[in-house]
Amino acid sequence: MNASPSTRTPADGGSKLWVRFGIVAAAAVVVLLLLVLGSRWLVTLESVQEFLRTYPGHTPLPAGTAEGLPAWLGWQHFLNMFFLFLIIKTGWQVRTQQRPPANWTRNNKGLVKTRNPPKRISINLWFHLTLDALWVLNGLVFMVLIFATGHWVRIVPTSWDVFPNAVSAGLQYLSLNWPMENGWVNYNSLQLLAYFATVFIAAPLAIATGLRMSEAWPKKAAVNAVYPIELARAIHLPTMVYFVLFVVAHVALVLATGARANLNHMFAARSDDGWMGFWVFAAAVVVSAAAVVFTRPMVIAPIANLMGRVSR
Repeated sequence: MNASPSTRTPADGGSKLWVRFGIVAAAAVVVLLLLVLGSRWLVTLESVQEFLRTYPGHTPLPAGTAEGLPAWLGWQHFLNMFFLFLIIKTGWQVRTQQRPPANWTRNNKGLVKTRNPPKRISINLWFHLTLDALWVLNGLVFMVLIFATGHWVRIVPTSWDVFPNAVSAGLQYLSLNWPMENGWVNYNSLQLLAYFATVFIAAPLAIATGLRMSEAWPKKAAVNAVYPIELARAIHLPTMVYFVLFVVAHVALVLATGARANLNHMFAARSDDGWMGFWVFAAAVVVSAAAVVFTRPMVIAPIANLMGRVSR
């Protein structure tokens, strides 16, 4: 006899979720294998080899661009990783929670004071929104620094050749004959487009849709007719999935294409094969993972109480 909806246990839903995840993972492995095999055949064709010679996978940087990665990019990497770990965790909690462990109500005084009384929200949503605000602030600092230092040319396309070169780099990755570039000097075109999409498309989408879904958004705003909350929800989750996939692919390629050199570039602002960048990266991962594990309601409640009132 099948269990009715009212008698199904949470374990039933969890088991089904893991089965679906396993099916999707297996299908992804099969698709990836087919792509690798197809790419390895393609690169044997003379026309494809000519394409790869014409478009080696990267475009030259504008004349006068300085080599190297600035030191501030190291702590930007850490802060982005730290906030993204927690944002993904709390975003999933908000989406799946049945009953919040605690609630939070904003203090209606000081700089932020409204005529209508503040609405009570879950403490998970408060933490998610607070992390969002810190992540946006960190992003604004990043924007100022990349344009103030000229580093923007490393992640913004400056030539139409970036697109065929990105195809070339992708084909090289899939055929397992990976592009031989030096990230200290220049990114390949596929990296460039991925960084551009993350910074200038995915991040603004996450912010815009997150704001539309927040309780702070005015209920009777004129734009609501053309920008309904359902549209924001439909975009927000795929954007989160994109960030997860980007982080996984980014970390995998960093570790697989010369881990020590890449980590030195990213976390130690050095171009050598020493271990400094690795140890900084390892410490950053430990701190971020610890934050994910230990940021529970009983830990964040005292902080939330500084900005409002926590209640059951």
